[in-house]
Amino acid sequence: MLRVWGNRTMGTITTRDGTDLYYKDWGLGQPVVFSHGWPLSADAFEDQMFFLASRGYRCIAHDRRGHGRSSQPWTGNDMDTYADDLATVVESLNVRDAIHVGHSTGGGEVARYIGRHGTKRVAKAVLISAIPPVMLKSKANPGGLPLEAFDKLRTAVLADRSMFWKDLSLPFYGYNRPNAVISSGVQESFWLQGILAGLPASYFCIKAFQRPT
Repeated sequence: MLRVWGNRTMGTITTRDGTDLYYKDWGLGQPVVFSHGWPLSADAFEDQMFFLASRGYRCIAHDRRGHGRSSQPWTGNDMDTYADDLATVVESLNVRDAIHVGHSTGGGEVARYIGRHGTKRVAKAVLISAIPPVMLKSKANPGGLPLEAFDKLRTAVLADRSMFWKDLSLPFYGYNRPNAVISSGVQESFWLQGILAGLPASYFCIKAFQRPT
């Protein structure tokens, strides 16, 4: 399904398992494909998309399955499926010579996409504060985070994820730092994106970035 208003295109792409992925496709030129972090949506990159689309780039971003305006399936909230979903978006929109930009979980998604689908359609990849191959602490990965840290996230999501997203917006934007200038609008945008994510994706995605491999 495709809807067009002027040069602003939105629609959905259906994956092999029947999941509808919402996407936005703005501008003309070399494509820049954005992959957002947890628990956000394509809206997290709107400022960057508008800036680049205004300067001769085609900017594409989708809501990861379970997030934003995409379908909320119970299954598929794992890094391999996220990467395959990205491949479906890229191939369906016939994207080539793309610059991929991934933040946090989206960075892991971009890396896994390249690992599974190759670089035939990829010009460059930009990983911003991307999740590492393994975040979980172990003997082999002593610098990782303990399991308790991820369990706390899961507990908070199940207990009151609305309040959790509000609280998480503070450290996410560095608003917990001394003398930080806090924007309530930015906080509300973060909360809105987070609360649109379904509970299954909000919960299961933690395991996906806990140990992506």
